[in-house]
Amino acid sequence: MLMSDNKTIIQIVWGILLFVAGLGVFFAIPQKMADIEKSGFFPSNLFFIKFSFYLIGILLLGGGIKKIFNNFRDLNKKDS
Repeated sequence: MLMSDNKTIIQIVWGILLFVAGLGVFFAIPQKMADIEKSGFFPSNLFFIKFSFYLIGILLLGGGIKKIFNNFRDLNKKDS
């Protein structure tokens, strides 16, 4: 196994972790929004806060998926 193969596998694992973090953000948003609404500090900014949380989740999911696919493709090219 070459050193670049190890880096590729590490990048795939990193992509999986990004994807899982994105899923975690999506599952945590409802509870966090309820906590923010209870605090009463940001009543006029609730839409922006929710939008920001969902954007972070989408970016994490998209970045993880892109990293996984690109590195799987690179790993398959090296095997051929």
